[in-house]
Amino acid sequence: PPERLRRLLRSEMDGTRTGSVNDDAPILLPCCYDGLTARLVARAGFDATFMTGFGVSAVRGHPDTQLVSYGEMVDSARMVSEALCGAAREMAGDDDDDEENGKSHAAPIPCIADGDTGYGNAVNAKRTVFGYAQAGMAGIMVEDQVAPKRCGHVAGKSVVPFDEAVARVKAACDARDEYERQHGPGTGPLVLARTDALITDSFEEGIRRCVAFREEAGCDMTFLEAPQSVEQMREYCRRVSGPKLANMLEHGRTPILPPKELKEMGYTMAAYPLTLLSASVRIMQDCLELIKEGQPTEDKILTFSGTKDAVGFSWYAKEEEKYRT
Repeated sequence: PPERLRRLLRSEMDGTRTGSVNDDAPILLPCCYDGLTARLVARAGFDATFMTGFGVSAVRGHPDTQLVSYGEMVDSARMVSEALCGAAREMAGDDDDDEENGKSHAAPIPCIADGDTGYGNAVNAKRTVFGYAQAGMAGIMVEDQVAPKRCGHVAGKSVVPFDEAVARVKAACDARDEYERQHGPGTGPLVLARTDALITDSFEEGIRRCVAFREEAGCDMTFLEAPQSVEQMREYCRRVSGPKLANMLEHGRTPILPPKELKEMGYTMAAYPLTLLSASVRIMQDCLELIKEGQPTEDKILTFSGTKDAVGFSWYAKEEEKYRT
């Protein structure tokens, strides 16, 4: 997955990426947070996904305020990785022709995982990179908030000093390179360096940190969290080199722009961090009200056969039949 993500980013940067769900858009990253959402993103045909810490926290019953531990995040990363592998096998098919054409060996789509603050100091951040890589993640996001961190679009956050932020990202990049030396070229997870300094300090400080993460620390991608205007988004893309992530959080601080406009602006990736989570919460609340009122829910939900297919029963039945004695 890391090498696949690297090739994906390279093709987007040089304008050769084709065959995606939307070639006029940057790399679209609907965010997942468990095995089911990972399956849904992969089955919908997207090129990559992102494991959101907000979502992982939510499905464990907590807000995104770093109440969820490193161990719990790695556990979720393994779950997502396994689901993406299963979806890839399912979508490749199992016919003899597929086997001959190599389709049955289709690689899972890459996933970038939220690594929060690295769960400690710089040395902890290195361990986090190794743990996420071993869990099957293609990339890891590391940010400069003070622990315990929180969602970048809520009040109360703060960031560590500039030098500490750069050292944290540098440690993550060193871990990426050390992992590759141990496991081979292309195996180290790519590092997405995020700064929240735009809100806590200033736009200029946010840009300064993104530039330093690229030029001094050596990160693969940057993420300036919560720009508050189209002008700030354009300026970030103009002044910071390399792949860049736009965070399309509906009802958040950042303007929601069409994917084509984001691509033209210079963004390489566009993440949709809460779309799946918020949609599912809304429909679940609606259904709970209908149940409470004694009303039918059939027009709000999938058919039973549709639900079975979404979670993998159809593919399981084919596999089971193949080995029946």
